[in-house]
Parts: sequence; structure tokens; C-alpha cells
Amino acid sequence: MQPSFDSIDHSQFVINRLGEEDTIKLFDCGDADLNDFIVNECTLYRREKLAVTYVLESQEDSSHEDILAFFSLSNDRISVSDFENKTRYNRFSKRFNNSKRLKSYPAVKIGRFAVSQSQKGKAIGTLLLDFIKSFFIEESKTGCRFITVDAYAAAVPFYLNNGFIPLNDDDKDDPTRLLYFDLNDIDM
Repeated sequence: MQPSFDSIDHSQFVINRLGEEDTIKLFDCGDADLNDFIVNECTLYRREKLAVTYVLESQEDSSHEDILAFFSLSNDRISVSDFENKTRYNRFSKRFNNSKRLKSYPAVKIGRFAVSQSQKGKAIGTLLLDFIKSFFIEESKTGCRFITVDAYAAAVPFYLNNGFIPLNDDDKDDPTRLLYFDLNDIDM
């Protein structure tokens, strides 16, 4: 049985943005590609201004020695060319007033997202998605309407359970699936 999100004591965690000098020595989420990103690649992405990585740590130990989870964010867009057909795009664009229908809409992409093996099943992923959603509603420095993710096939149910929607149906059998979350769907 998975614990409910409400049962998490948020005060026991801290989310830190990794800085220029920050390094992660060890992380294990069970996926070699995600482990390699946080240990070896996130520094290069940060230096080249391609993505910013955030880590979830225990409030008691925020020394980057025991990372509980991480995510990286970069700029993105949802474009008319992302849709499998015009009908699918027209259904999507009904979210907007006719005068605000554009060829693309601003988004933030979750590039990498992982929870350590020791924290799986504790609703940490949902905690982080809720943080990201609120971050771009309350703290956003630019216009950002959507959150996107190219989710691994195994992670698609997790994102769907957290309000994400598939952009297309023709990628159901692909190794990753493009999903989006409309920030206007959050009641403030």
C-alpha cells in the first residue's frame, strides 16, 4: 500500500538547486542512465546552461551526501508540429481564447527525474511534481503554461496519475512518451 501524499511530513525535506561547485558522489535509483546523469553529467548541463538540477535531501543532512531524489529542468515549448495531426492540435488549442492561439506555447521540460531506491513507494515523486508545479505558478520569472516530460514507458502511469496528459496517441509503443501538464488546471 502506497502512503498518501498528505501523510508526508514536508518539513523533513529540503530541495536545493545544485550550484557550480556542487557534486554528487553516489546515487542509486535503479536506472544506470539516471544515476550517471546526477553523478557525472548534470555539472556539464549546468555549466552549458542547458538544464538546472535540483536535489531533495533530508532536512537533517543537506550536504549532498544522501540524495533522496533529483530532477532537472530546461526550457521547452509545445508546438503545432508536435501533434500527430491537425485534429489533435485543434482539440489541444481549445484551451486558449481564439486571439491567443499560437504556433507554440511556453513550457518547462522535466529532463531527468529520479527517486532513490531507498525512497520508492513513499510518494516522494508526487511531492516533487507538486513542488515543480507550484514553482512555475508562484515563482516563475517568465511565462510558462505547461510542464512537459518525455517519460520512460514504465513511468507513464506515474505521470498520468499526477495529471499529465499524452500529447499524442501514436507513441504508445515507443520507449518514451511525450506528456504535458497544463498549469492552468491548478485551482489557486
